[in-house]
Amino acid sequence: MHPRRRHRKNASATRLVGRQLARFREAAGLTQRELATEFNLAEETVASMEQGRRPLKPDLAERFDERLDTKGALSVAVEHLPEVDLIPAWAEEYMDLEREALTLCFYANQALPGLLQTEEYAKAVFRSRVPAFSEGEVEAQAAARLGRQAILRRDPPPNLSFIIWEAVLRDHLGGAATYREQLDHLRTCSGLTGIALQIMPLGRESHAALDGPFVLLETPDHQQLAYSETQRGSQLVSDQDEVSILSQKYAMLRTQALNAEDSRALLNRLLGE
Repeated sequence: MHPRRRHRKNASATRLVGRQLARFREAAGLTQRELATEFNLAEETVASMEQGRRPLKPDLAERFDERLDTKGALSVAVEHLPEVDLIPAWAEEYMDLEREALTLCFYANQALPGLLQTEEYAKAVFRSRVPAFSEGEVEAQAAARLGRQAILRRDPPPNLSFIIWEAVLRDHLGGAATYREQLDHLRTCSGLTGIALQIMPLGRESHAALDGPFVLLETPDHQQLAYSETQRGSQLVSDQDEVSILSQKYAMLRTQALNAEDSRALLNRLLGE
């Protein structure tokens, strides 16, 4: 899949579209639950869109227009939303799900998961991009990435599990100061309630996830999903057989990785070096 870059929609305009959706739904005599059921969505998803917390996507806007007999009003509104900052379009759906997930499990073998990155590390990641971002784009992308970390302060926060290949921790992206700050941040995160951080050590003779990084998540309505990125796109996996396979991989990874205490000890050693 090739990524198509587009802008994130303006938040106030997104709320306006959400209010329009709510008004059209009520005029059709439907509750949020009834509309969600018809479109195989979670009731919370419809509520989030109506409150402007989740953007209405063009394909769903078209379907709502047809069901609510709105003569294309929602589709036109979505198409003409003012735009703010660039993000990959193929990552938007995942980020919507990430914000509300009950549980998130990450396996990372290339760079640290965005939820654990410091600002300088995030900038170093974006400065490594080929073709290169402008410095303004680097700043904007890093700010957006750090904004995702708001879910760590949710009440209650999600349950988070991270398994990180040791090679990622030995990379010095951004230089020595950024490297040390990032390791110290990881050590702090490893002690937070609700976060389990494990390191997959170098030198193992077996490895359950040689095919690359992935994320497992559980939605508020307890749907199990998976997500993986490649060089030129991403895939959101909802097929339960495929999700089961990745869940089995993650379970095996947890037995192959260092436990939480030994992972923290390794971080201490790396900081000592």
